[in-house]
Amino acid sequence: MKTTKRAFPLAIQISFEKLFDLYRKKLVTANDLLKDRAQKILDIAQQYPELSTGIPSGTDLSQYKDQIDFVLEDLFASVLETNEIKIATVPFQENIFKASVRYENIQNVAGEDFSLQLMDFSDEQFYVMGCSIILNSYYGYNVDFRRPFYYSIPDALGIVRSYRVLYNADFVEVVKGENAKDITKEDLAELLDNFDNIDIWKEKFPQESWIFKGFVIANMYDATTDVALSNFKTNLLTKEANEDGFAEQFLFTMQGLFNIPEIQVGYAMFDGQEQEFINPKQMYNVSSFLLNDKLNESCHVSLCDRSYAILFQKKERYTISDVPKFHRLYPKNRLYKTLYKQGIGSAIITPLVSRGKIMGVMELVSPNPQDLNSINATKLEDIMPYLVDAVRRGIDRKEAEIELMIQNECTSIHPSVHWKFRKEAERVLLSRHTDMPSSYQEITFDNVYPLYGQVDIKGSSTARNDATTKDLIEQLLLVGRIVDQIYEMEELPIYEQIRFRIDSYMQELEHHLDVDTERNVLAFLRKEILPLYKHLSKKSPKLKELIDLYNQEVDHDKGFVYKFRKEYDQSVMKVNKSMAELLDQKQNEAQRMYPHYYERFKTDGVEHNLYIGESITKEKSFNKIYLYNLRLWQLQAMCEMENDFYHLKQDLPVPMDVASMILVFNTSLALRFRMDEKRFDVDGTYNARYEVVKKRVDKAYVKGTNERITQPGKITIVYSQKADEKEYLKYVGFLQSKHQLGNEVEILELEDLQGVTGLKAIRVNVLYNRPGEEENYYTYEDLMKEIGA
Repeated sequence: MKTTKRAFPLAIQISFEKLFDLYRKKLVTANDLLKDRAQKILDIAQQYPELSTGIPSGTDLSQYKDQIDFVLEDLFASVLETNEIKIATVPFQENIFKASVRYENIQNVAGEDFSLQLMDFSDEQFYVMGCSIILNSYYGYNVDFRRPFYYSIPDALGIVRSYRVLYNADFVEVVKGENAKDITKEDLAELLDNFDNIDIWKEKFPQESWIFKGFVIANMYDATTDVALSNFKTNLLTKEANEDGFAEQFLFTMQGLFNIPEIQVGYAMFDGQEQEFINPKQMYNVSSFLLNDKLNESCHVSLCDRSYAILFQKKERYTISDVPKFHRLYPKNRLYKTLYKQGIGSAIITPLVSRGKIMGVMELVSPNPQDLNSINATKLEDIMPYLVDAVRRGIDRKEAEIELMIQNECTSIHPSVHWKFRKEAERVLLSRHTDMPSSYQEITFDNVYPLYGQVDIKGSSTARNDATTKDLIEQLLLVGRIVDQIYEMEELPIYEQIRFRIDSYMQELEHHLDVDTERNVLAFLRKEILPLYKHLSKKSPKLKELIDLYNQEVDHDKGFVYKFRKEYDQSVMKVNKSMAELLDQKQNEAQRMYPHYYERFKTDGVEHNLYIGESITKEKSFNKIYLYNLRLWQLQAMCEMENDFYHLKQDLPVPMDVASMILVFNTSLALRFRMDEKRFDVDGTYNARYEVVKKRVDKAYVKGTNERITQPGKITIVYSQKADEKEYLKYVGFLQSKHQLGNEVEILELEDLQGVTGLKAIRVNVLYNRPGEEENYYTYEDLMKEIGA
């Protein structure tokens, strides 16, 4: 084995003077036996004075071998030579002149060409270490440069083992050389602030300007496991589990930990929703021995009953010490068969559990039976928490990427269908690790049943126009007062012309409001009236007062009078907020009954879409009973929304009414997410008829009349099939028994819509109750009389 000499501030002289001094004391204090031995050692010191005065490092010591062995015999007990790893040397391995048998065996395995150096110890750090020895030993300064020292030495199996070194410096003396510089406290302060500046250290301590006289005893022990764990933890701080080099570093750690160079590491991700293992090769650069090149497989297929129970129910590791033996005993066992086909002799399968959930399983395998067993499997206990943490961070990052992709591609997604978008995002992310990256594809749900309902504010357009008209007239009246006042002061024809235009706009507004009228009035005010105000406000205090009043009435953010429209908007907002919150709350209950897709919209009222079917729930558990249950739930929820509105009605700034409607579609359809518009839509030409009906039906009339099909105080159920009528009449009867619907039930025909014919409707009155009067029920007419009283 080679040793390496590096630049050092100390000139090394091998000396046993301090050890000889120790034996001189024993001549006085020790027993006869020790005195006899001490005398023999001191005879050698007298016969070979150079062993005391010092021999320069690098000198061939073979001529003193017998003498040195005898002198150091007490420090190297013969009965421990095959157990202890010990050497007599000078600082940091320049020259070894005495070694235990075990160290010599390690050295012989490493070979003559192996160069022994301290791990992670640069030439600069080596030099500073020498300087700190001088500062501590000679000057008595407290310069703490202590740190663990390790040597990396390969063993017979080719595994690089790490040995911790502990130095005994009892037989060392530091002597000032001719070229040595005195070190002052100011020098020390400068050195303490410049650890990384090697030039300053070399200036204060020129190379070999001080003398190291003596020798050190270095005791070593095998710390491969500790170093492997430490390196693994350090690696975790700089790399995620799916980064390049992580798998290779982890394999190296496992080989050192188990002292088995043939060991291999596998990993299988676990999808809890699908209950299957996923091969992580594309993401983690490591394969799964359980899957054996398959991309994915149900965990019930990959594992046998016993291994599944231990891994997933007990969440404990599963050890197979002799795969060929167990395969012979249980040839039909799926797990043993899979491992045996791959030439695996022994295996340890460990679940990676975080937050009570299994993220995947780690697979340690060896081609040799009994290499891995239940005893050495306990070595994993120290490393598993760190591996779990690394995998957890990798999964969290992957989850964030998936959610980001879903949000970027699809905006907000309802939880009931989130699983399918997630699956597509996982597919895209996996493809990015291949030569054929893929893009996000459209998501389709086949054979789902739609339900649609709305609570619409009646006459909302008229109410909005009335509010707009009132605001514009009030603004024109304010402007008219200002124009009249200035005309009294200056009878200019232009002011008379402005007054004429104000009167014309007011007459037009009182007669009818259309888009052009509103736009023309606002343009007139902005371009012709407002520029005058700065000029007019200087004319008289009266004019300034009128203009100030105008400015107080105008909403500064909008630039026009926003009084009646504000009351209308606040009323609509209050109604929408209350009903949407109630519907969302009821939806949580409905989702617990059976998962389904739900979306709602706030317009002039609240609309909602529901879709239910097996393709949404993913599990093969759908039955039409869940569709019927959801239809009944929807009707009942609409009754509660009606009640919610009429509890709110008397507190609204603007009087309003609502009318509720449900649209029944008796066949299933395909629901497709439009990637370009980031929304769901029905798929197919025939299914598009459903969307057409939704948009037009609430404005339809009862056939042969001028009566709208939707009316305040009633719920209208629109359908086309006789079977739907029978079904919903059952629901109506049930809710009548619960005092949510009244006895006024009508079966009506609708006028034909463009492209849609043959629609019918059940219209039934809603029963209302006041808060705290749950036993008393009122019709819509009763409530109107009460509110109007």
